[in-house]
Amino acid sequence: MTIRTIIVDDEKLAIQGLQLRLEAFPDVEVIETCANGREAIRAIKTLKPDLVFLDIQMPGFDGFSVVKGVMEVEPPLFVFVTAYQEHAIRAFEANAVNYLMKPVDEAKLADTIERVKQRLADKRSAEEAEKLKDVLAEVSPESLEGIDTGEDDTSTSRYEKLINIKDKGQIFRVDVDSIERIEAAGDYMVIYTADNSLILRETMKDLERRVDPRSFQRVHRSTIVNLDQVRQVRPHTNGECFLVLESGAEVKVSRSYRDVVARFVH
Repeated sequence: MTIRTIIVDDEKLAIQGLQLRLEAFPDVEVIETCANGREAIRAIKTLKPDLVFLDIQMPGFDGFSVVKGVMEVEPPLFVFVTAYQEHAIRAFEANAVNYLMKPVDEAKLADTIERVKQRLADKRSAEEAEKLKDVLAEVSPESLEGIDTGEDDTSTSRYEKLINIKDKGQIFRVDVDSIERIEAAGDYMVIYTADNSLILRETMKDLERRVDPRSFQRVHRSTIVNLDQVRQVRPHTNGECFLVLESGAEVKVSRSYRDVVARFVH
């Protein structure tokens, strides 16, 4: 799999430095470089890259303006590269794969490329499955009846039982069943068990694919709860409610996800 990549930075030396570091990754192909946001938007729309390394502070259109400028097409994955730490939160809100500080650290770059590969593999697997279903719908509609849609999966073999989490310089092997809830903080997840909380560098969407949806359900835009850990449902105002978990922690269920509560009503 070749990762077609564009680098955007108003500093020529920064572009050259990143290109040099990317030479260590034979599956990354830099197909274009851009010196400002306007060039970047044109290049992204024309070349349709898989990945864009994007400086944030540039004259005219900054990095966030570039992201907004390509939303009408299928956007690539973005990695923000900047000298300013204070932009990190906005970068993660823009669903960036990562946020790299200048000068780019080689180990962090390697970690970023691995995350890019995983996201692209997940995306392409989903796209191939959809294409297959479209073809079958035309030539043999009845054959779709036996295809698993992922919405009512009776097999748990494809979901992870253990998740490795690198936090505080250590690697923790967490039993998925012991996870009480998961809360999002940009591109980071906070994993709560009964007696611990750990930081996982991953998006909510990616993590949802790894856990069994029959147990783990979104109850808020930024919260996933292990339904097996729920001990009480407490109604609240405006159609919202609270789930009281085994540890005593309370999690609000927003109205958008109140259908989850129906699972507890018999």
